Amino acid sequence: MDDFDLIIFGGDGDLSFRKIYPALYHRLNEQQIDDGSRILAVSRTDQTQKEFQERLKAKLEEYVKDIDQDVLKRLLKMVSHGTVDTGNGKQSKFTKDWFEKASQEIRVFYLATPATAFGSICKFLHDEGYISEGARVVLEKPLGTDLKTSEEVNDQVAKYFDEEQIYRIDHYLGKETVQNLMVLRFANNIFERSWNAQEIDNIQITVAESLGVGTRGGFYDNYGALRDMVQNHLLQLLCLIAMEPPGILEADEVRDEKLKVLKALRPYDKETIQTDTVRGQYTRGKTDEGSLPSYLEEIDKYDSETETFVALKAYVDNWRWGGVPFYLRTGKRLPNRYSEIVINFKHVPHNIFPEKKDIANNRLTIRLQPEERIELVQMVKIPGPGGYRYKPFSLELDYAEHFENRFPEAYERLLMDVVRGNQTLFMRRDEVKASWTWIETILNNWKHETNPNILYEAGTWGPGDRVMDEGSEWVKSRHVLKVQKQGGSDEK
Repeated sequence: MDDFDLIIFGGDGDLSFRKIYPALYHRLNEQQIDDGSRILAVSRTDQTQKEFQERLKAKLEEYVKDIDQDVLKRLLKMVSHGTVDTGNGKQSKFTKDWFEKASQEIRVFYLATPATAFGSICKFLHDEGYISEGARVVLEKPLGTDLKTSEEVNDQVAKYFDEEQIYRIDHYLGKETVQNLMVLRFANNIFERSWNAQEIDNIQITVAESLGVGTRGGFYDNYGALRDMVQNHLLQLLCLIAMEPPGILEADEVRDEKLKVLKALRPYDKETIQTDTVRGQYTRGKTDEGSLPSYLEEIDKYDSETETFVALKAYVDNWRWGGVPFYLRTGKRLPNRYSEIVINFKHVPHNIFPEKKDIANNRLTIRLQPEERIELVQMVKIPGPGGYRYKPFSLELDYAEHFENRFPEAYERLLMDVVRGNQTLFMRRDEVKASWTWIETILNNWKHETNPNILYEAGTWGPGDRVMDEGSEWVKSRHVLKVQKQGGSDEK
């Protein structure tokens, strides 16, 4: 990897300590980057270099398992702390001196701050002459709260950076199993030939979180599950599943195909908003470890109508996917934390076996986290005499078991792609606009139609009548919406 300068705004924030610095440590440890690169942690807080280094050292030792002290020392030598207040354009002398000594052709500005600060940061960088020809800027989600504010944020950044310099990050796209979707689909003829409405009954994308909002209550209450998770993470996964094969695996070729999927998503209207969406908010609940607070108690705001759970039944109206429901679901304070994609294939058209016992449909499950794996369910004969007795059997590829090397975290891959100048895993502006355009058909109809939150107990699988665990079905009997993890018809 070529040497580079990395400037992290919000360099003393939680995201930086949990994700960005550990990613840099691992890339240094793997010898993908070396000591010639420089890192500047920018914040608004005055602190000495020693104070910041001690804090960074403690955080790395907390977040990196079996840390190598020699590699840690090398990384600490690469990292400095500088003070900048972009609101008034002030910066410390150390920061100015650091930029004057900058000599690397590649200069990465990582904006690990709220989107409301992006405009002032970019203006500061421009006014000070810090945006070099080889500069790139990384934008953390969420970009706005709706289409209008998203466009405003993008306009502010576009004043100072070309689109080719802008990297809108979604860490889900950096996950190993998400990357494997491309190989699974386009390097295996058996799947690509059956990847269509003729063979697939329904597709389900689940991101379940066991934690509540924690310290993010103030932020989360302005966004909710739809904006925080569906608009970016879940829609990006849907695009990778539903997109057509690109001509070649290059950034704009891939993003062109993803954009077509977003534009083909069927908008919601006043009828389908009632039948095909569910929104919920968690109340007090109990687990074996004790009681759990409600969302309102966690944010200390008892009139909030922000949703902490969303389930959607969506359609991609094109030739490949016409009539196939895509179920998107995400929620907080659910029993377990996991993310997965389930492809439910259609049943065989005719049962030839004398016993006429139910034949389970084939199911492809792609588990993104935790315990990354791919599982294909097929029917097999039970050994022994006595006729054709059969049952479902899973073929599993367990990543941890079959690939013994440590899995790089998503931020490791994404940071290195920024340095390389590879935008394949980053969202283009027209993608963001198209996703917000579709999301607003939900937001606007939620405002104007009677579609209140359904309360669900913290520690359960969501609102309404439901039975869900990792081996059974989740049914919304109050709505047409039904999600069945074992496959089968999508209608109740």
